[in-house]
Amino acid sequence: MYQDVVDLNVFYNGFLGQVARRQVRNRIREHWPSVAGLSVLGLGYATPYMRGLRDEAARTVAAMPAPQGVVRWPDDGPARVCLADEIELPFPDETFDRVLLVHAVEATESLRAMLREVWRVMAGNGRLLVVVPNRRGLWARVENNPFAHGHTYSEGQLTRLLRDSLFSPVSASAALYVPPSNLRLTLRAAGAWEKIGHRWGLPFAGVILVEATKQIYLATPAVKRARRARLRAALALPGAHRADRTLS
Repeated sequence: MYQDVVDLNVFYNGFLGQVARRQVRNRIREHWPSVAGLSVLGLGYATPYMRGLRDEAARTVAAMPAPQGVVRWPDDGPARVCLADEIELPFPDETFDRVLLVHAVEATESLRAMLREVWRVMAGNGRLLVVVPNRRGLWARVENNPFAHGHTYSEGQLTRLLRDSLFSPVSASAALYVPPSNLRLTLRAAGAWEKIGHRWGLPFAGVILVEATKQIYLATPAVKRARRARLRAALALPGAHRADRTLS
C-alpha cells in the first residue's frame, strides 16, 4: 500500500530524510554518473533523488501513483510532475532513457503490471534503477521512515523479480548504513557509516539498489492483456458468440 504523499514530504523535509536523500542520491549517481542529453522518469516518490538528474538531463518527469497523491515538483520553475495510473502510464512507448523507481516496488499492489508498463516506456537501450528496502536492514525495522513500510527485499529476490519482468540486472549496490536514529550526532556521522559499510560489505544497509537493462523480445504488455480479457468477457454475453469467435 502506498504511503500518503504528505507523510513522505514531511519525512524528506526533516533531518533524517535529508540524510537519506543525500546518501541514496550518492549511490544513484554512482550507477548513473551522467544523464546528459537523456530523458529521465521517476516513478513512485522519486523526486527527492532527482534534483541532480533534473539539472543535467534533457528532460525529467516524475510520475506519482494515484493512491499516493501528488505534490508540486520542482519548487522552482515549471512543474515536471504528474499523477498517474502506475499500470497505464501516460507516455508513448520507448520514451525514457532512464527510469528510477523509489517507494514504488515495495508499495504497489500491481507489481508485475507496473514493471511491464515501465518496460513499455523504456527505450531499447534504456536503464532501470530500482531502490527498495533491504530485508536485513535496520531501516525496515524502525517505523520512523518510509522504508519501514511495504514489502522488503533481498538482492536475490529483487534480481529474480526483474528477470521475470523482462529486465536483465547488470549491477547492484546498497546505501543507508547509518542507523535510522533521530539523534543528530549519529546522523552527522552518516558518511563514515557509509564508507565502513561499503568497505566491509556489511549486510544491514537500509536500501538495496539494482540496475537493469531491458530485454528486447516480443512481449504483450499486461495492460493490453487486461483490456483484451475485459473485451472477451463483454463479448461472452448472450448474443455475442459470433463476435467472440471472430476475435479468437
